Amino acid sequence: MSKLLTALLASSVLLAGGASAQTTLRIQTHQSPESTSGQLVKEFVNQVEAMSNGSLDIEMFYSSAIVASAETFSAASNGVLDCDMTNPSYQTGINPAYQFAADTMGGYDTPVEFLTWISYGGGREAMNELYHASGMEFVGSYLGGQESMNSSKPLNGIEDLKGWKFRSPPGMETEIFAELGSAPVVMDFTEIFTALETGIIDGADASTLANNVGLGIYDVVKHTTYPGFHSMSSDHLACNKTVWDGLDPAQQMILKTAMDSLALNLMMRTTVENGEALTQLPELGVTFYDWSAEDRAAFRKAAISRWDIWGAKTPEAQVMVDSHKAFLARIGLGPQAE
Repeated sequence: MSKLLTALLASSVLLAGGASAQTTLRIQTHQSPESTSGQLVKEFVNQVEAMSNGSLDIEMFYSSAIVASAETFSAASNGVLDCDMTNPSYQTGINPAYQFAADTMGGYDTPVEFLTWISYGGGREAMNELYHASGMEFVGSYLGGQESMNSSKPLNGIEDLKGWKFRSPPGMETEIFAELGSAPVVMDFTEIFTALETGIIDGADASTLANNVGLGIYDVVKHTTYPGFHSMSSDHLACNKTVWDGLDPAQQMILKTAMDSLALNLMMRTTVENGEALTQLPELGVTFYDWSAEDRAAFRKAAISRWDIWGAKTPEAQVMVDSHKAFLARIGLGPQAE
């Protein structure tokens, strides 16, 4: 009997030790916990912890609580955090190639196409060639869909961009629209509403249709593109490579799978929320503009000509540009499809 009790006690100690073996990942996102993306990040955390049976614990910091959004990647690379869950575009100062990990501008029509490039078009390999240089591992991306331009003037097609003064984020977007005759003005996201209200700008590139509704933009301006044509900004999960390599294969697969789930859920939520906005906005007198295939192709051509300029800046940027262009051609969105 004493031998049996001893054996049972030893087994319980081993089980307890196994249950308590836990890796904690400190991750920062720039999303607020109340936003749609923030809510889905919470679901991601719960999913990872459940699928790993508690072996992976995530301490998530929302709204850039530890460091500024643009510093999150470096904080993870330097070990202050374990992973970055913000946007690759913050790192274009390190290497312009990160632009093409975040937003190809005019490249893909749907978020599925961008995610397919990652999984089946060599995107993951191209991304990690870039990320590894900074001691980071690319894990996955998530994006809702095309953003909608909003305006005080009609935006029927590419001709209406001439002389159009609008809020733009910095970087490649300003160059593309300037080449098409627009007057992009780089300003902080928080300044958009007042600038529209006072007529400083004619319109803005802010976010998706549903998010624009939430910002109150369509209380001020009554013209918008939908479905969008120009931008689908993608957030990522990227982890310190030493931390990533220290995870076992099952834990790595759980994180990748949970990211796939997050990406799918964000696309579905965006579809629902944009659809709800679409039914409400006519009551506010908002007019929608769905660009023709010809105008979309013309914008894509202008965007890709700017890609080539950015690609020439660094070897890594050229790898990313070549990868996207090859996949666009492969799926019928490249030059031969125009």
